[in-house]
Amino acid sequence: MRGVGRLHVLVGSAPGGGGAVEDLARLALRGGADVIQLREKRRTTRERIAAALALSRLCREAGARLVVNDRLDIAIAADAGGVHLGIEDLPISVARALLGPDRLIGASARTAREAEAAMWAGADYIGAGPVYATGSKADAGDPIGVGGLAEIAAAVEIPVVAIGGITVERVGELLGAGAWGIALIEAVAQAPDPEGMVRLLRGALQAKQPGGEHAR
Repeated sequence: MRGVGRLHVLVGSAPGGGGAVEDLARLALRGGADVIQLREKRRTTRERIAAALALSRLCREAGARLVVNDRLDIAIAADAGGVHLGIEDLPISVARALLGPDRLIGASARTAREAEAAMWAGADYIGAGPVYATGSKADAGDPIGVGGLAEIAAAVEIPVVAIGGITVERVGELLGAGAWGIALIEAVAQAPDPEGMVRLLRGALQAKQPGGEHAR
């Protein structure tokens, strides 16, 4: 099993440009994030590669992984630890052929059927959600709820990482539904103390599901 990690933090430019992507990633890593996912929709390809290279270095120094959302070419250019693909992105089998056997491939899913298809195609983990309502993705669709998350977790034999509207208080409920880990955007990016928030989330994960963590 490739190390999936239980605490994923997504980073990207804030509306209006700029966005201290590296600064946020650095704080998240200090707080104990296992995976930093670069989800960058606003910059040029060159700017995205530069950001990915910087994040790749930060993640290596912290013993964590960088995963690039959607863009396999940028993941390869930055020597990232993996890629996360949506339903309409590059086929997982093609990504695996280009990435090789050792890098992570995550796949988004809203239903058990989508999750099963991604697993059989070769995904290492499922990003399931949005579990709760979220304002961070305009195209996220309606929440699947904890019930939808539980159906996905029961349908696959690979780790399920819950995303969408997650807070510290909801971690126990998510793990109880079968999630292996959590992925966050707003909860960390909008926190007054992002590093402290990640520490709280890490503590909640360890308290509710101690031990047995996959290697990074």
